[in-house]
Amino acid sequence: MTDFTGQENITGITKTTKDFTPYRILSLDGGGAKGFYTLGVLRELEALTGKKLHKVFDLVFGTSTGSIIAALIVQGNSIDDIQRHYVEHVPRIMQRKRPSQKTKLLAELADEVFGDAKFDAVKTDVGIVTTKWMIEKPMIFKGNIDQAHGRVSTFVPGFGVRISDAVQASCAAYPFFKRKIVHTSTGDRVELVDGGYCANNPTLYAIADASRALGLKYSHQDLRVVSVGVGKYPEPKRGLLSKMRWAKYLLSVRLLQKTLEINTESMDQLRTILFKDVQTIRISETFAKPEMATDLFEYDLRKLNLLSQRGRESFAGNETELSRILD
Repeated sequence: MTDFTGQENITGITKTTKDFTPYRILSLDGGGAKGFYTLGVLRELEALTGKKLHKVFDLVFGTSTGSIIAALIVQGNSIDDIQRHYVEHVPRIMQRKRPSQKTKLLAELADEVFGDAKFDAVKTDVGIVTTKWMIEKPMIFKGNIDQAHGRVSTFVPGFGVRISDAVQASCAAYPFFKRKIVHTSTGDRVELVDGGYCANNPTLYAIADASRALGLKYSHQDLRVVSVGVGKYPEPKRGLLSKMRWAKYLLSVRLLQKTLEINTESMDQLRTILFKDVQTIRISETFAKPEMATDLFEYDLRKLNLLSQRGRESFAGNETELSRILD
């Protein structure tokens, strides 16, 4: 049996397995503007490894805001590059109230950073999680046929869909964004919404790909997982006039927020039950101080910068374990 350090124990004698190479997974939660926290963690992680993260991880999964970051990582972008896109575009998108306005700006961002690239152009394996609106099932865009759990003979990377369109679908937090229509290489017209409705924390799906697909090459003991959330924060306080004017809107935001948080925690609880033998570091802290109050539609750059700082601090609390898991 090979242990966590890549050593093999035979009749009580431990020896180094020279050809042991762990399979490394990066999983990124959804959470809208709170993705700034994720970027804070990842900036330090990139500095720790001294490499762009597509060279560190064998598989990168992302949901919603995590899908944007994941897709940019597997295209070879640095975290600094991704952070610049977030600083420029996220506040503009999130301060819009109408779904049509948010959707339009998100599409412009996605087309700007991804262009017409498709999933056959990624530099490492990827999973972008979306939800089928009509039949209420996940639709996960992947680049490698080895990730297929069935229908291998008809596999096409990303179903033939552009990365831009897949990411827009993963971020389509209906009803705050419009639902996204994609057309696959087989001519199917599929209506999609935010991947957070089925797996806001996509770690389970990523582990399933690594241990059940990928040619069944990897056992649980081979896997090393870094799962990064967006943190948990107090609810923002609103003025009386704002509450009166936006009462229905704010209630819907809170409901969406709570739905995603319940989904996230449920998926992580299942992971610890089903895959307790998979070496996993979960980074997503709770911040109770009033000045940390925020939600997924935050657009105040000062507060978003504070989230990024908190992400870097959360990394520091896990640095020793991360160094060990990625060495």
